[in-house]
Amino acid sequence: MSGINETIVIAYTHGGNIETDVYEAIELRKSVRKYLNREVESDKLIRVLNAARLAPSASNRQEWRFVVVTDSWRRKELADASGRSFLAQAPVIIICCAATDHHIMTCSQLCYPIDTAIAIDHITLAAVAEGLGTCWIGAFNAEKTKKIAGIPPKIKIVELLALGYPVDPLKKEKARLPLDEIVYYEKWKI
Repeated sequence: MSGINETIVIAYTHGGNIETDVYEAIELRKSVRKYLNREVESDKLIRVLNAARLAPSASNRQEWRFVVVTDSWRRKELADASGRSFLAQAPVIIICCAATDHHIMTCSQLCYPIDTAIAIDHITLAAVAEGLGTCWIGAFNAEKTKKIAGIPPKIKIVELLALGYPVDPLKKEKARLPLDEIVYYEKWKI
């Protein structure tokens, strides 16, 4: 084995803590739906959460908030509220929220969903460097999720994020459009 596949096997086998270039992390990141029955060490969890804290936000608003769920009963309840049974298997579920005033940027977009998504992506890339896997979950019942986690009504839940050690650490090929189909230079291509 050589190159990126070797790097990811080393990262997952040794629990991360390797030098991971940002481009490697982007290439290696995948949606993980099967997790080992292994607790995520608190120092690793703190590092990936700190990556979210360091994310940029519109006008430095930092509206994101994160509820970290490790209790097995609560994880099962969240899995039920989302209809995604694999969530109960993840040792950590992060409920990614926003304490927002619903500020709209001059581009007519709300800040909080974009800023929270950037912070979540920082978590997913930091997780790769730690030998962990993640999966974004947008399909969930927000009201049930708020009740399970005691989240106040005014707080917006943006996404759920599963986090843990993947059963299958090997790189997965991603079906992606080629650059010439998604990038236009100087003006929109018809």
